[in-house]
Amino acid sequence: MLRSVIKRVAFAVPTIFGVVLVSFALTRLLPGDPAVYFAGAAPTPEAIADIRKAMLLDRPLLEQFVSYVVNLLHGDLGKSLITGQPVVKDLVARMPATLELTGLSLLIALVVSIPLGVIGALRKGSLIDHAARFFSTTALSMPSFFTGLLLVFVFYYLLGLAPAPLGRIDPLGLPPPVRSGLIVIDGFLAGDYESVTDGLAHLVLPSIALALSGIGPLTRITRGAMLTVLSSDFIRAARSYDMPRWRLIYVYALRNAMLPVLTTAGFVFSFLISANVVVEKVFSWPGIGSYALEALVASDYAAVQGFVLSVALLYVLINILIDVLYGIVDVRVRLAE
Repeated sequence: MLRSVIKRVAFAVPTIFGVVLVSFALTRLLPGDPAVYFAGAAPTPEAIADIRKAMLLDRPLLEQFVSYVVNLLHGDLGKSLITGQPVVKDLVARMPATLELTGLSLLIALVVSIPLGVIGALRKGSLIDHAARFFSTTALSMPSFFTGLLLVFVFYYLLGLAPAPLGRIDPLGLPPPVRSGLIVIDGFLAGDYESVTDGLAHLVLPSIALALSGIGPLTRITRGAMLTVLSSDFIRAARSYDMPRWRLIYVYALRNAMLPVLTTAGFVFSFLISANVVVEKVFSWPGIGSYALEALVASDYAAVQGFVLSVALLYVLINILIDVLYGIVDVRVRLAE
């Protein structure tokens, strides 16, 4: 398994370089001039020229790219024009908020979609199967920003059951001491259960809005994989031995159907990180998604490139984790290495 992880990391290096190249090229196509934005409300041509020189924007693109890659190898992603802080510092400060939201969203999607897929496969063609497919299709077709706004309107504005969509905790509340950066976990570690309750209350609506995008594909993949496994020879043989139904379904069938589900979960997690851009803006969530959106508006090259690179690294790590889970779920994967 270690050999497989090392191969994955080696194969990921060209991918990361391609992401760096593409993100560098695309940010240079953004409208606007960051030097003008940085120069202030009434900039002079001389001030703009000096800023462009300081930001290396007056040099050829190839020279800019080489300088960017060299700085990148030293762990320097540049400085954000919006915050005035190094991009690495901004991303490290905001990443826990994004991971907390995305992780809970994926958990909700898995908890809902796997039972729906299993029930749909066990009762193929029934009313429950049709209802599960209708729900998954509807959840997939609804944009995250629309779902988020709808949830805010119903549960905050009309019913008053949810807190105001103004971040991770109440604006007047005090966050727990930072250890992991995750409000809920830090609250548990500090024994501050008021922060835990407040953090969970602020997490519910954005997590549901984001999770609905992942329920559709996960439900369909689970249902299809279960139908394939349930019609296989070893399941028919197990039935002939009068094995308990729950053991047949949840120990043998579901475990063998989990490989495509794990693959889809990895893609869904990567998609949810990208979809965070909209959901975080709707709920004023201080993650890397809202940070990237503000950077795009301001043509902040360094911040946009840092966001794209961080998402690409997360995608690589997710794929490596899926490979490890493959070996845990299916012994044949370990034996084939």
